[in-house]
Amino acid sequence: MPPPLLLSVKDSTVRYGTVPVFENLSFNIHAGSRIALVGKNGAGKSTLMNIITGVQDLDNGERWEEAGITIGYLKQDIQIKKGQSVFDYIFSEIKEEDKELYTYKVDIVAEALELDVNKQMSLLSGGQLRRAGLARALVEEPDILLLDEPTNHLDLEAIQWLETYLNSYRGTLLCVSHDRAFLSNITNQVFWLDRGALKVAPKGFKHFNEWSTMLLEQEERELKNRKQTVMQEVEWSNKGVKARRKRNIRRLEQMREMRDKLRADESAYRRAVAKIDIKPLKDLEATSKVVAEFYNVNKSFEDNGKTINILDKFSLKIQRDDRIGILGKNGSGKTTFLKLLIKELEPDSGRVKIKKDLEFSYFDQKRSCLNPTDTLKRVLSPSGGDYIDVMGKQRHVCGYLKDFLFDPSRIQDTVSQLSGGQKNRLMLARILANPKGCLILDEPTNDLDMDTLDMLEMILSEYKGTLIVVSHDRDFLDQTVTKIIAFEGDGKIESCIGGYSDYLAKKTDATKQQKQKKSIKQKAIKPIVTEQKPVQKKLTYKLKHELEVLPEKIKKLEEVIEILSIKLADNDFYQSDPNAFHEATKDLSASQIKLERYENRWLELEEMT
Repeated sequence: MPPPLLLSVKDSTVRYGTVPVFENLSFNIHAGSRIALVGKNGAGKSTLMNIITGVQDLDNGERWEEAGITIGYLKQDIQIKKGQSVFDYIFSEIKEEDKELYTYKVDIVAEALELDVNKQMSLLSGGQLRRAGLARALVEEPDILLLDEPTNHLDLEAIQWLETYLNSYRGTLLCVSHDRAFLSNITNQVFWLDRGALKVAPKGFKHFNEWSTMLLEQEERELKNRKQTVMQEVEWSNKGVKARRKRNIRRLEQMREMRDKLRADESAYRRAVAKIDIKPLKDLEATSKVVAEFYNVNKSFEDNGKTINILDKFSLKIQRDDRIGILGKNGSGKTTFLKLLIKELEPDSGRVKIKKDLEFSYFDQKRSCLNPTDTLKRVLSPSGGDYIDVMGKQRHVCGYLKDFLFDPSRIQDTVSQLSGGQKNRLMLARILANPKGCLILDEPTNDLDMDTLDMLEMILSEYKGTLIVVSHDRDFLDQTVTKIIAFEGDGKIESCIGGYSDYLAKKTDATKQQKQKKSIKQKAIKPIVTEQKPVQKKLTYKLKHELEVLPEKIKKLEEVIEILSIKLADNDFYQSDPNAFHEATKDLSASQIKLERYENRWLELEEMT
């Protein structure tokens, strides 16, 4: 028996002007679904989400939803009111009578997302605003939760917490994200918007490449059998999916070869230094392969009278052709490391030595180098010509823009007219036209769609210089880097040959070894058995009050449900007043959902006593 149907759209059409975005659109959303919504830029993902929320009107067709269900939506743009605190913003969509029930969740979610609930929304950065929007969507606990790029501006620890939270979430989920690893870990179904049609995969995003490739190959065979001449359209789709799979296999093979060589080099180095004394730091010119070196570097900052230790006797040698991925929580030292490397900061002690002729190309996630009034053409060709130099070859500006998925007709659009993802693509286009000897990319994947990510990964696989990538996109790191440097806070830094998966495996092994050592140590000490009384946990005053008032709330709701059930059992009720009948049905469903929440919360609090 299939799970209950929550929302359905049937044979629907949506037009913008005379242009149809969707025709004959049909889909169902069932309770318990975890849906990844994927498709190229402009395929209609935002429109589909607005159809689900009911904001987008249908020109034709039907939209049905179960009476009493709630729908929450984390959008890209966060709208705030003057004088609104983070706490007020999070609660702005929750009914007054329910706020007491949800208060405890705010502390849990805000702590995990590193939000100060007392801070004014107007004082938050763009990344913090996104976190506040995410907190509101999670605390609300709707029956259907829509998330648009929820991992943007989150560090890895927060992303992993979010994955755990969503996997235990009792409602239904639909998510748009460029983060393949995130989608693979949280979804059990895929909605694929492809050339104006919605295709539904019965498995999660982890199996999307195989499933979509199978569909395209089947379509290709059918077209060949019918001897039609529309192969170009299928080839266009294949570039986004089928070819991606082949490129991924090739890139992963390249990464494995490079990582194996690095491991062999590191092993040989360890054997060598075990027999000889380490000499003092030499000039970099004497070792041409070394492009930068950190030697016993210390760096700290003062924050409200407290010393924050960022780097503690940190040493690192960066060689030509190194491909380094940088991980770490916000404030752990990633940006400080980059600023020391490009000489925007000086160390408190120790030395940072940079090869004299080394030049940097720097992708700044804040996009500070983009002038809002410049046109796309001016950004790529400041001199005003129609051609630009791309890695030694002359390319027409329009043709080069097409490589980065821009419509050439928009060449005179200004930067201010672009979305966040389009600005990132434009910056990448400018930097990757002629990257310098050391390419630094600070969170390059934010706001990018999957096709742009594929293109970026392909370009980086062919880049011959030194690559340094700061990112929390695990799949992207696995595809592009051969060494991980993880900033773990308080001056602690770990390194690992390989991509993110290798780093995670190393960290998991280290944790297991620690537990084993601890277990052996505990077994070696004979325990002194003493009879102890069970520790009684104490609730805070707020939680204690909540526990005391919940039984009365549950009792009142049960009375309301009983009255509504009796009303709806009357055969003449619908005939005499259809509108009142529908309202009573909605009220009954909403009351039953609320009762379940109250009862679950009461059980949670009882277990804490």
